[in-house]
Amino acid sequence: MLINILFIIKKEDIKRKILFPIQKRRLSVVKKTPSTSDKKLKIAFYWAASCGGCEIAVLDIDEKILDVAAIADILFWPVAMDFKYKDVEAMNDNHIDVCFFNGAIRTEEQEHIAKLLRKKSKILVAFGACAVHGGIPGLANISNKKEIFDVVYIDNPSTTNPDRKTPKTYVKVKEGNITLPAFYDTVKSLDQTVDVDYYLPGCPPMPDLIMNAVGAIVEGKLPEKGSVLAPQKSVCDECRFEKTEKKIKKIKRVYEIDKIEDKCLLEQGIICLGPATRGGCDARCIDANMPCTGCGGPTPNSLDQGAKMMSSLASILGVEGEEKMSDEEVEKLLADIVDPIGTFYKYTLPTSIIKRKVNKK
Repeated sequence: MLINILFIIKKEDIKRKILFPIQKRRLSVVKKTPSTSDKKLKIAFYWAASCGGCEIAVLDIDEKILDVAAIADILFWPVAMDFKYKDVEAMNDNHIDVCFFNGAIRTEEQEHIAKLLRKKSKILVAFGACAVHGGIPGLANISNKKEIFDVVYIDNPSTTNPDRKTPKTYVKVKEGNITLPAFYDTVKSLDQTVDVDYYLPGCPPMPDLIMNAVGAIVEGKLPEKGSVLAPQKSVCDECRFEKTEKKIKKIKRVYEIDKIEDKCLLEQGIICLGPATRGGCDARCIDANMPCTGCGGPTPNSLDQGAKMMSSLASILGVEGEEKMSDEEVEKLLADIVDPIGTFYKYTLPTSIIKRKVNKK
């Protein structure tokens, strides 16, 4: 296998370099015994409904990919190498030590592979925002299958389709039969489809978080099942800007501000989801004067990321005496928030309280 060519460093040196804690507090599990400690891990990667950025994130660990290659064999990674589903189907149950599954569940095929990899894997990690919460593909939950197909195949001005045909799961042609996986009405997160052991959030996950997770797996020091492999703090806690008492009168978009000041973006009227988003990214977007859009998912113990951010925003927006405001004044204030769903639920709509728009019968 190509990845094994990268095995150029002694295993003990590699372990010493990459095995560092996930976070200060975590629970231990049984470590590998001497008889099994020298065996390579069997790992798998899969890409469902996502952009492919999580696949690139695996390579963003830079030279540490050599370390991973030395301690693990990749049994399945169809986006990078020529693997077939039949290869996984032929494996014994629990043959894969850990599977990193990125992407939401949008189609019948993705659901099938999620269930297959769950069956074949000892540990299943929801890798990235789309697997953890549904991600940007989950914004499609404001529509249903018919509405999406109408926009893409029928009402699109760049599409010529006089017969108004849309994809079918089965079509018979002269060369034979063509099948496609069913396209579901609702986008789901991975744990709405199968049992998930751990969650690694981010769009994509940060290289340090990836290597922390790999290190914990190798050492047998993973926290309790169901844990999020990221810090127990918000993006605001990692932000370099000073925190002060905030009161704003108007919401603005980044392009509406001539110069970004060196202070909290919320104080400047820019909606930044830092207060409602789990950290682990070192607030890199904010360092580049761009607001947090929430890819880390909700902060610990937060039931709904969007609801928490709306609550935070309401507390700083200058609407004292709102009961005296006219309907027109309220509408004008709310109109400043362009695309509320995309702003407050950009990555988490499928796992939010509302989950999706109600489908009409």
